[in-house]
Amino acid sequence: MKPLLWIAPLGLAAAAWAQVDVPATEPPPPGGTPEVTVSAPQPRYVAPTQRDRIGRIWAPVYLDGQGPFRLVLDTGANRSAIIGRVAEQLGYRSRTDRMVRLRGVTGTSIVPVARVGRMEIGDLLLAPVDLPIVLDVFGGADGVLGNEGLADKRIVIDFKGDSITVKRSRREPAPDGFVTLPITLARDRLLTVDVTIGRVKAKAIIDTGAPDSLGNSALLEALKRSLKEAPDTDIIGVTLDVERGKRVPVPTIAMQNIRIRGATMTFGDVYIWQHWRMTREPAIMLGMDVLGVLDQVIIDYRTRQLHLRTSS
Repeated sequence: MKPLLWIAPLGLAAAAWAQVDVPATEPPPPGGTPEVTVSAPQPRYVAPTQRDRIGRIWAPVYLDGQGPFRLVLDTGANRSAIIGRVAEQLGYRSRTDRMVRLRGVTGTSIVPVARVGRMEIGDLLLAPVDLPIVLDVFGGADGVLGNEGLADKRIVIDFKGDSITVKRSRREPAPDGFVTLPITLARDRLLTVDVTIGRVKAKAIIDTGAPDSLGNSALLEALKRSLKEAPDTDIIGVTLDVERGKRVPVPTIAMQNIRIRGATMTFGDVYIWQHWRMTREPAIMLGMDVLGVLDQVIIDYRTRQLHLRTSS
C-alpha cells in the first residue's frame, strides 16, 4: 500500500460524505533551539484559492510584495513555512543564520530560517516574519500557511465557491444554515472540538493541512475495531521520518447535527500525538478527507467557534 504522506499528497480519494440530520437555525528557552510545529495578481481580501488533487486549500500569500505564493492553509501548524525555491526567489535579503527545530507528524529535524518584512493574505499582515525552510513535499504548493497571527481573525473557506477570506473577526454570528461548534485552543494553538465517532466521544483537531485523518490508538481501542484484516500503511511526515499505521473503516462521525459517513482512516501513536500528550484519551486529527465534504467552513479565532455547512 502507498505510504500516507502528511502534508505531502498521496492521492487518497475521500470516500466520506456528510449530511445534516436537523437544519441548524510561546518563546524558546534561553540558549535553546526554537521549535516549530508544521501542511497573476489576484484580489487580496477575498482571495480565489485552489485545491490540490487531494483537496487541500492553497491560499495566495504575498511575501515582501512578491507573489502570490501558493501556501497550503494548515490550521495544525503553529508557524508558516516555505520551500527552498521560494527562499531563493525572495533573494539574499531574506537569508539568516538561524536554525529552528521542525516538528512534524512523525519526527523532528533542524531546518534553516528565512526572514521577510511582510506576509499578507486578506486582513492578515505579519511583519517581520521568520519562515522555516522545509523540504519540497507539498505537491506543487510553495509551503504552508500556519496559524500565527490569527488570534483575532475569521477564516471563511468556501469549497463550492472556491474562495478563502481572511479578515478581522467582528464577532458576527454564523449565517443561517450553519452548525456551530465551540472551539478549545490546545497546545500550539490547535483548534479542537468535541466529536462522537460511533458511540465514542473524542477530541478532534481541525487540521486543514492534512490530506487524510489520523486517529490515535486510544480511539482505535475504544472503537473495538478488528485489526485482523486492517492493512498496514506508512505514515510519512514533513521531516520524512516513517511510522506505521493501520487503515480502518470507522463508524459515523457526528459533529452536533452533521453526520459524516463512509470514512476510512489511519490509526497510530505517531510522534506528534506524544508531543501533544494526546495518547491516553481518544483523539483524531480531522483532515481534508472529512472537512472537504462540507460546503463551507468558518473558523472564528476570536469567538472560538467553528461554523460548518453542508448541502446534504
